[in-house]
Amino acid sequence: MSSGLFVRNCVLALVLAGAFAGPALARGTIERVHIRGLEADADEAILQNVRLALSLNDSLGQPQGESRLEYLLLRTEKEARQALEPFGYYSPTIEVEAPRDADGDIVVTLHIDKGEPVTVRDAHVAIIGPASQDRYMRSDVDDFRPRSGEAFDHAVYEASKDGITRRLAERGYFDADFMQRRVRVTRAEQAADIELVWDSGARYDMGPTAFHQDYFRPGLLEKLVTWEEGSYFHQGKLDRLRESLVRLDYFGAIDIQAHPEDAGDDYQVPVDVNLVLARRNVYTAGLSYGTESGTGVRLGVERRYVNARGHKLNWDLDWAQRRKSLLTQYRVPAFAWLDGWYGFSLGAYDEQTDYIDLRNLRLTASRSGEIDDHWTAVASLNALRERWSYDMDLDTGQRLYAYATLLYPELTANYVDVDDRLFPRRGISASVSLRGGVEGAGSDASFVQAWASATWFKGMGADGRLIVRGEAGTTWTDALVDMPPSLRFFAGGDRSIRGYAWREVGPRTPPPDNYALGAKNVVTGSVEYEHYLRGGPWGGAVFVDAGDAFDDGFDARVGVGVGLRWRSPVGPVRVDIAHGLDRPDSQFQVYLSLGANL
Repeated sequence: MSSGLFVRNCVLALVLAGAFAGPALARGTIERVHIRGLEADADEAILQNVRLALSLNDSLGQPQGESRLEYLLLRTEKEARQALEPFGYYSPTIEVEAPRDADGDIVVTLHIDKGEPVTVRDAHVAIIGPASQDRYMRSDVDDFRPRSGEAFDHAVYEASKDGITRRLAERGYFDADFMQRRVRVTRAEQAADIELVWDSGARYDMGPTAFHQDYFRPGLLEKLVTWEEGSYFHQGKLDRLRESLVRLDYFGAIDIQAHPEDAGDDYQVPVDVNLVLARRNVYTAGLSYGTESGTGVRLGVERRYVNARGHKLNWDLDWAQRRKSLLTQYRVPAFAWLDGWYGFSLGAYDEQTDYIDLRNLRLTASRSGEIDDHWTAVASLNALRERWSYDMDLDTGQRLYAYATLLYPELTANYVDVDDRLFPRRGISASVSLRGGVEGAGSDASFVQAWASATWFKGMGADGRLIVRGEAGTTWTDALVDMPPSLRFFAGGDRSIRGYAWREVGPRTPPPDNYALGAKNVVTGSVEYEHYLRGGPWGGAVFVDAGDAFDDGFDARVGVGVGLRWRSPVGPVRVDIAHGLDRPDSQFQVYLSLGANL
């Protein structure tokens, strides 16, 4: 044996012998691991990283020989030290204790003092080449973290570095690469020096866009391309094209690929759009039941594409014992100005209940469009013919019918800005509409009607959320009696004042019938709190609703209740039980609803 090898073995033996105070470790079992010194909330991520880094966790509860125990405990300090470095702590003080408990099992305790973090002494972050004149890239460089004087956190550093690299690719700098990429940590001085320099290379432009599909006529989908060939490349342009294709609902698969490797000397990137048609027809069916409408069936057929021009056709039938409706809608894609549709629909409605005898036909021509990521709008022209009756002629026993013919334009706008459209915990959604008609210009009465609603979502801790909803509507007319019931305001029921039946709140006919007539105005509001058990799919809710539908004086009705919630894969399912406080002897109302309450 050489003298060098002999000395090294002696040193190793001394280290193993003196690694831990107290008697030498005999064969044993490590039962638990405690980490002290990282109890603060700010250290939660550090604590978790240390726990994950300890290899002795894989040996908990398993008997170990003396040599294996010494090896595991020797590695513990090194692994804990390495786990602290990503957070900028390069000089911690770590002590490892491994006493035995009353049962002879080993309990390992790490005492960790993080010490002072390494701070950034100098940060040289720059981009050279054409991107140095790009204001968005300059902004990313200015926002780079960590800055000089800040703790050197590896996760923050990597996020900033990767963010710039990703942004270069998104903005068409496909040849970008690092010229310098180095972080030098000087432990003795508790300092880190960052050197990051990219060479952006040339910026590429948008090249020709090719759609690969064999059904729609040439030129139809090309209208969705909002950029000019030769304009600068940006990934956002492709993302917008993808969103437009998704909204068309023609395709089961959409694959958009940019090919910078095929760009020529002009640096123009060709784009391939590969499309696979979705199933042409979608059929829906379901059962329905309402205390007023009775048992019913719902049937629907959607023809995603009628012809090579991309037209659509929908039929929806709701056939119940005392309430029936049929809607036929034909839509033509519209790409100019705003992505959307030209729509033509015909709807028929028949209601024969103890409350009312009502029939109407409605013909609508509309133009819908997406204004931006949050706003959508629909402008329409509506022709309505409606017949209704609340009363009988006591002399003849025949129904006393009223008739209305109205021709009116309508504008509706919807706003959605939430973190999750299926189960929002932050944000707001709102809808506003305005419509009006003029007597003598296709309408039996002059009127203007405005309506708005909004819902605000606020997360409350990890498992709860607060939902606040409001609604207000009003009608300006001197001939309310000529306004058909379908254009009057009602209150009560789900999405209104729970605890009261649908249409229960508002002006009514004289007793004994006491039927809801509908009102000129409506104001309702709701406050609801939901809590889910340990963040799981099941939860409960408590709520209070209030409001009124009225002509002159506002007289608020209040309902309170509780609910059961289930976050199903297809959307929230809500079951509510509510009671109206203004009618203590009234029955409890039960509501079942499915889908996000935007």
